[in-house]
Amino acid sequence: MIREPQILACSGVLFPPAGFRHVGVQIWQARQLAAVRRPRMCLIATAVGDSREFIDGWSARAASFGDADLSSLQLFTQPNVTDVRAHLLAQDVIFVSGGSVVNLLAVWRAHRLDEILRECWEKGVVLAGQSAGSLCWHAGGITDSFGDDLDALDDGLNFLPFSNGVHDDLGDQPRRARFRESVASGTLPAGYATEDGVALHYVGTGLHEVVSVLPDRNAWFVEPDGAGGAREKALPARCWVP
Repeated sequence: MIREPQILACSGVLFPPAGFRHVGVQIWQARQLAAVRRPRMCLIATAVGDSREFIDGWSARAASFGDADLSSLQLFTQPNVTDVRAHLLAQDVIFVSGGSVVNLLAVWRAHRLDEILRECWEKGVVLAGQSAGSLCWHAGGITDSFGDDLDALDDGLNFLPFSNGVHDDLGDQPRRARFRESVASGTLPAGYATEDGVALHYVGTGLHEVVSVLPDRNAWFVEPDGAGGAREKALPARCWVP
């Protein structure tokens, strides 16, 4: 099947509301974009150091949404598949975990995964991920990889020519303010921020739709206002759950 290049860049649900029943549904959203009955799905959990606990939990959630051929690409201490490029090109969906985007990018570049993943994307493999797995596809974003004070990251993979902010509505870190300050100053280009549970669905390099696993959530387009500040536009998300 020939698919257009697609990316699903998600803010995961860090603090689920009472009664939340849609844990892992962003995995389901990604497999829906692949539009095949039994998708081949590979998890890349570099950002959490290939944590076995994370891989096992993700695999269990992914399996709960129906038949799929599941795998994970592990890079510590060496790749767990003989031909990384062939394995990833054979997938319908590649899903990237949250964690440290700084560590993720360093390890990927050492293994030339940046080049391989671009090839996968161009050939129609759906790329998806949460938090670090959202930031990485963009030109840059705001990260807590170095500490909770947050820093601007300006050397993302740049598959998408925008900046990205994740967990934009959470109050435990100044993510919302830092993202807008960085866009206003020109440290980061204009881009999209997502509230918890919201995902950006890109087709090619353009934003196609904003979706969420929670009702009444937004993404935000943020750009310089020409006077040293930033202006923003709310992009209401369509709630998309099974």
